[in-house]
Amino acid sequence: MNGLRFAAEPGVSADFSQDNGWVWLIKAVVILVFLLVTVLMAIWFERKVVARMQVRPGPNVHGPFGLLQSLADAMKLLLKEDITVKAADKFLYLLAPMISVFCALLTFAVIPFGPSVSVFGIVTPLQLTDVPVAVLYILATASVGVYGIVLGGWSSGSTYPLLGSVRSTAQVISYELAMGLSLVSVFILSGSMSTSQIVDSQKSLWLFLPLFPAFVIYVISMIGETNRLPFDLPEAEGELVSGFMTEYSSMKFAWFFLAEYINMVNVSAVATTLFFGGWRAPFPLSAIDGGVLNTGWWPVLWFLAKMWLFMFLFVWVRGTLLRLRYDQFMKFGWKILIPAALGWVVCVAVVQGVRQFTTIDLKTILIVLAVVVLLAVGASFLVPERKPIRAHAVAPEFDPFAGGYPVPPMPGQQLPPSPRRQRETAAATAQAGAAPAVTAADSTTDTEVPRG
Repeated sequence: MNGLRFAAEPGVSADFSQDNGWVWLIKAVVILVFLLVTVLMAIWFERKVVARMQVRPGPNVHGPFGLLQSLADAMKLLLKEDITVKAADKFLYLLAPMISVFCALLTFAVIPFGPSVSVFGIVTPLQLTDVPVAVLYILATASVGVYGIVLGGWSSGSTYPLLGSVRSTAQVISYELAMGLSLVSVFILSGSMSTSQIVDSQKSLWLFLPLFPAFVIYVISMIGETNRLPFDLPEAEGELVSGFMTEYSSMKFAWFFLAEYINMVNVSAVATTLFFGGWRAPFPLSAIDGGVLNTGWWPVLWFLAKMWLFMFLFVWVRGTLLRLRYDQFMKFGWKILIPAALGWVVCVAVVQGVRQFTTIDLKTILIVLAVVVLLAVGASFLVPERKPIRAHAVAPEFDPFAGGYPVPPMPGQQLPPSPRRQRETAAATAQAGAAPAVTAADSTTDTEVPRG
């Protein structure tokens, strides 16, 4: 079966002209198996690393070093009783986890594992496909995937899943904006949105060095995008039971669990591709024998090593930081990450424009930008802090049960003291009034000897 043959698209450096239907099928199956095996390894890896951080053994019974623990967990979820909530919308209730898993599996279609190699006599890139807007395709699939979380919480017909899904909506809007803005500087510097061309643009210098602020913003955003600690507000087991997954069990719960870990692998692979040189070897190794380690099947090893470095970062952050409050989370996203990402995009665009259309050297540009940043920081300290104007009139007490159910007070409203506090205050006042006054004569005891 030869199938149709396509030449490389404009704006894409990978050549898929020799691919046919069988090659596409083999690549798709390999990617699917790779993701499933990586998820099993990631669960074991996370338990082992967190256990080592907390000075305990971790899984060590099922198989050598506990390697079969993840497989045992998967079989447990498969054999558990499957419960469907009566109040749920049955169609959306079943569709939601499928949407999350399906969208999570789509990202790796445009991730390059390595250069062109020979497979059964056909020279093909180690990549399923590529398009001139591959990174936009990745962001689009990630955005659609959150519909699984939103629909899963809404269709469950319960309060806590609904709160978890609403939190997820706000989280995705906040942190996807910061993530998208952090990637704009990559497009500007590489001149393309194709993943294969972005990897080719990092032959001499990996982009995380010149674009370090964008790299930091992306790393923070990818943790928030995947609902991982300290940004796992959609789940928040301590306050929302299990968030949008509260009413799911058995394999439906396993699908959400699978989608979460696949998304971790996805964002780690995107960070490797866009900032860490993709499948290219690190500097000392890339210079061996004229770059022989960047050919053949060696690049797959470098790609996996970099990807697992970011997976370790996920586990490290989970074992180190605590969950943020929701107001802290939203303030950090909207007031810090998004303005910082937008400002960095402006700086990169100005530098690239000056480099392309003028003869000013890069050192002068960096000095001017540093001076502008220092002046902006200094001006922020010189501006006097505005103190909030407080009304002299005492606000009337707010009755939270006026509508028949408790309502939190708005800013400026004051709750009345609780009955328990009123009883404690009255008892303290009565006790203070009944206690006899202590005089100077009473303070002299019989054992004291008067001076005379």
